Amino acid sequence: MGPTVLVTGAAGFIGMHVSRRLLADGHRVVGVDNLNDYYDPALKKARLAQLESAAGFRFVRLDIADAAAVDALFREERPGHVVHLAAQAGVRYALTRPFAYVDSNLMGSTVILEACRHHDVRHLVFASSSSVYGGNFKVPFSEADPVDHPVSFYAATKRANELMAHSYAHLFGLPVTMLRYFTVYGPWGRPDMAIWKFTEGLLAGTPIDVYAGGGLSRDFTFVEDAADATVRLLWQPPVRNGHPGDGSPREGEAGSTGAQAGTDPDPARAGRPDTSWAPFEVYNIGRSDPSTVNELLALLEQRTGARARRRELPMQPGDVVRTCADPSKLRAAAGFEPKVPLAEGLGAFVDWYRGWRERRA
Repeated sequence: MGPTVLVTGAAGFIGMHVSRRLLADGHRVVGVDNLNDYYDPALKKARLAQLESAAGFRFVRLDIADAAAVDALFREERPGHVVHLAAQAGVRYALTRPFAYVDSNLMGSTVILEACRHHDVRHLVFASSSSVYGGNFKVPFSEADPVDHPVSFYAATKRANELMAHSYAHLFGLPVTMLRYFTVYGPWGRPDMAIWKFTEGLLAGTPIDVYAGGGLSRDFTFVEDAADATVRLLWQPPVRNGHPGDGSPREGEAGSTGAQAGTDPDPARAGRPDTSWAPFEVYNIGRSDPSTVNELLALLEQRTGARARRRELPMQPGDVVRTCADPSKLRAAAGFEPKVPLAEGLGAFVDWYRGWRERRA
C-alpha cells in the first residue's frame, strides 16, 4: 500500500472524490471531518459509506480547530502528505454566520499548518477558491492577477489562507500548493449550490431563484476532473528557490539548472517581479469554458424534461458577474486537461440526484 495521505473534509464533496481517487491508486487515506450541520449530515455520512467500504481508509471525526486532537492524530498517523479541504463554504452564509468561517477557515487552517510544520509533512495541498478573484473583470483569471479586493467574507478567508500558507512555506520550508477551485459540481454535490437547487426545483416543480436575469456566468468544473488535478499535484511538491542573500541561485538565474539565465520558467510570473523564494505554488482548477446561468438552466431542463418555474431576483451581495480560469499554469505543471464538458457532467449529476432522491424518499 502507498504512503498515508491525510484528507481533511473527507466527508465533503471534493474530499470524498479525492479520497476515493487516492484509495483507488493504492494509498492509505486517513479522512477527517466534523460532520457539521451546514447541510444535511446524512449526505456526508452517505459519502463516508462509499469510502469506508474500501480497504485502506480510516475515518476520524474531529474538528480541525481542536489543536490538541489534530496534533495527536498527526503523531499517531505520521502522514507524509496532507490534502486540506475542510472549510466553511458558501458566499451568502457568511452574511449571517461569519464566525463559522473564522473558526474553520482561519483557526482550523492554522492548526493544520502547525501540525504539518511540526510533523514533517512533505507536501500540503490546500483548497482555495476562485472567489479570491473578487470583482476582477479581466478574463480569463490568471494566478498572477491581483487578488486584493474580495467581495465576500468567504473569499477574504480563502485569500487569508493563501497568505498564511505562504508564510509557513517561507518561514519553515513547508511545501504548499494552493488550489483555486472554479465552481466544482457533479455526483454527491452540495445542496447549497445552484446545480443541486435547480435540479431539485425542476424535478419537484417548485420555483427556482434566478439572480440578475440569469446572465451571471461561471466556469463549471466537473468533480472528477478537479480530483484528478488535485491528486496529480499532490505528488509534485514545489521547491524552494534560492534566497537572494544565501548565495544559492534562484530558479531562472545564472547558475541554476533547467532554465535560461535571467528568465522565469513559470509563465504565471511573466511580467512581474517574483519576490517569493518559498516552496509555494498556486494553481487554478477550471475548464476556461464559462456558461451563463441561463445556459445551465436550459441544459438541466433538457436533461430532466421539466420546465423551470423562474423567480427573478436581483444580484445578491457577495456575488460576482463571471468567473473564468486560465489553466495554462496547471497544464504546464501537471499535463492536466479537463475531460468532462458541462452537458455530460450535468447528465451525471442528474442521474445521481434522481437515485439519491429516491433513496431519501
